[in-house]
Amino acid sequence: MKNLILIGFMGAGKTTIGKLLAKGKNMSFVDTDERIVLEQGRTIPDIFAEYGEPYFRDLETDLLRRMQEDTTDSVISVGGGMPVREENRALLRELGCVIYLSASKQTILERVRNDGSRPMLNGDDLEARVEQLMKARESLYRQAAHVDVRTDGRSIHQVMQILDQETRRFLKEKY
Repeated sequence: MKNLILIGFMGAGKTTIGKLLAKGKNMSFVDTDERIVLEQGRTIPDIFAEYGEPYFRDLETDLLRRMQEDTTDSVISVGGGMPVREENRALLRELGCVIYLSASKQTILERVRNDGSRPMLNGDDLEARVEQLMKARESLYRQAAHVDVRTDGRSIHQVMQILDQETRRFLKEKY
């Protein structure tokens, strides 16, 4: 399967970069969060509020299993928590080239500070919550990734150049 999968913390640039990457490589773009929202007929905050995080994580795993059968030649942007499950990390790696878009805590805070659509960031101390989640997820992202690309301090153009080089090499080696 020739898929490029973007993982990373919320606000790392997965959706923005993913859409541009898909266009540049003439591939389809899939956002797993958008697909879950469409299939469930409710927003992610509503799913979390009504059913809880474990239910949402089950939806992610189920989607990844289905994508093994029906998704190819796509750039896939996944939710920030999807790689937390060991099964999901394995499924992501089977699905294609996994690219970890990483960024510093400060960059993430600047990007998500006024975004109320992220249920994992609800609470009083946003900075402490981001730091806690980043520490918990960092090694898991690295376990899942074939490639790690830093997004902070770089323009979208610079990130795209790096991704073009890295994915070209991976696609030649793996496919």
